[in-house]
Amino acid sequence: MFTTVLLIEKALSDADVELVTTLHGDERIRFHVVMQPRGKQDELLRAIDDVAFGYLDQAAKEHDEPHGQDALTVADQALQHTLRALRHAGAAEAEGAVVDHNPLDGLKDLVQEVEADEVIVLAAPHWVEGLFHRDWASQARHRVGVPVLQLFAQQD
Repeated sequence: MFTTVLLIEKALSDADVELVTTLHGDERIRFHVVMQPRGKQDELLRAIDDVAFGYLDQAAKEHDEPHGQDALTVADQALQHTLRALRHAGAAEAEGAVVDHNPLDGLKDLVQEVEADEVIVLAAPHWVEGLFHRDWASQARHRVGVPVLQLFAQQD
């Protein structure tokens, strides 16, 4: 069985679920999902990314993202939706947690604990962070000791 640690920032779309559950053909996959609420990320960087990718309406709404306990509640609902979708799509197992800190903190320990074969970062493109190699995938590659794949989440 193949074990994947999946870092996300929002509920996976049907296309995202299909992508991650079919990457390894017929191999059964166990997912450990780590989700950080969007409200914990830098609003300015998200707005710049939105403008850079032409999502002007989203850039104007960045300040409307939930914060604090509301962000955790929304993230937990999105995580539960994602776990159900992964299981429905045939994942051997799917479990996860919402973190209210940098999801890279403790990632190496999680990878070792679950004996992960890979880490997949599935998030919206982060142009500014990617440019300076401060995005999750770039940072994870230097920490975890397993392959790290960066995929871009389906945009709404």
